[in-house]
Amino acid sequence: MARSYQLTRRDYLRMAALGVGLGSANSWIGSLAAETEGLAKTNKAVILLWLDGGPATIDMWDLKPNSPNGGEFKEIATATPGVKISEHLPKLAAQSEDLAIVRSMHSKEGDHSRATQFVRTGYVPQGAIKFPTFGALCSHELGNRELDLPSFVSISPGRGGGSLGGGFLGPEFSPLVIGGEGRDSANLVVPNMQRGENVTDATQSQRLDLLRKMDKRFQSDRSGQVVDALETASQKAIRLMRPEAAAAFRLEDEPETLREAYGRNTFGQGCLMARRLIERGITFVEVNLGGWDTHNENFERVAELSATLDVGFSTLLNDLKSRGMLDSTVVICQGEFGRTPRINGRSGRDHWPHTWSTVLAGGGIQGGQALGATNADGVEVADRPVTVPDVIATVCKAIDIDPMKQNQSNVGRPIRIADPEAKPIEELL
Repeated sequence: MARSYQLTRRDYLRMAALGVGLGSANSWIGSLAAETEGLAKTNKAVILLWLDGGPATIDMWDLKPNSPNGGEFKEIATATPGVKISEHLPKLAAQSEDLAIVRSMHSKEGDHSRATQFVRTGYVPQGAIKFPTFGALCSHELGNRELDLPSFVSISPGRGGGSLGGGFLGPEFSPLVIGGEGRDSANLVVPNMQRGENVTDATQSQRLDLLRKMDKRFQSDRSGQVVDALETASQKAIRLMRPEAAAAFRLEDEPETLREAYGRNTFGQGCLMARRLIERGITFVEVNLGGWDTHNENFERVAELSATLDVGFSTLLNDLKSRGMLDSTVVICQGEFGRTPRINGRSGRDHWPHTWSTVLAGGGIQGGQALGATNADGVEVADRPVTVPDVIATVCKAIDIDPMKQNQSNVGRPIRIADPEAKPIEELL
């Protein structure tokens, strides 16, 4: 029997890129290429800028200059009338019309590990339940299975970030982790992507064929989650080795001026990488900026970290906007909790989950506002309290995910994407 072949859209695009002629189909291919280029402007996606360690948001987004708790920093006006933020965030102040600053976040989790799990999954740790991280949930709901690239990527993950993955959704939805070489490094490396110097295309093809045969033999009389996880990992690795997939991670393809604008450090280049990945159809990218655990010398460290955040975050917003991608991409900037309003004896601030701030932008989020308020000394929420599940439900609404959808958990009971008591923040939508 003659075998029937069907060319997929990807096949046509590959041939077009290689200059393979298709006669009268050329005009159709041009239209299709233009359509594919425009997908990044309509695909819903999320970029999480994760401030690992618990940032002192009282020194960033919600300053208290007239209080003994106010600290050393000055407020500066933003482009939004009546809204002021730290002097160390001048570029973001100029772009405040894109920002929704939620100043009334609160929780009960003051331990780094528990708080990280809570903010990243929307659920406090509960016995044997393996909650998936929000990135895995977005990947599960919106990820494009046809892409060679994974739909969830974590860049230089911080405390606990590497251990939070697909949870009960399975390993398929865990992130591809890209590590930097330290906070000040501009190099981002996808692990195990480079083959040996003496390995030719033919040798690699033979090895992959042998691997497939061995995997098939191994799987023929075994089943279970471990085997599935191994198969998933193997397939992800093989697909990432394809040249068109690997090209997504080549920051050297970007103009030097743009790389400089993002900042020559792991966070800045991670933000640029996030834009490249979202542009290619990836659903969720998280970029970590660590070092916010400021029990000592809070003001010196927060000033330095804020400068790094200001450059990377503001350039990301401008870059997304210039490419028509900001309306379809939600950017979240937050950590696991805030810092004590009271300044300790080491010029530091300690863990404080009772009042802190989160910043949202893009994806239809209504910017140009500061929502909620803390009292004069920053000790308690004074207006419009907002919870972690509320933020998750809000982002779900912005990217067209039903926050009340249920997924079957590893303990045999359905779990909603957002906590059942979560209320989307209507003022932001």
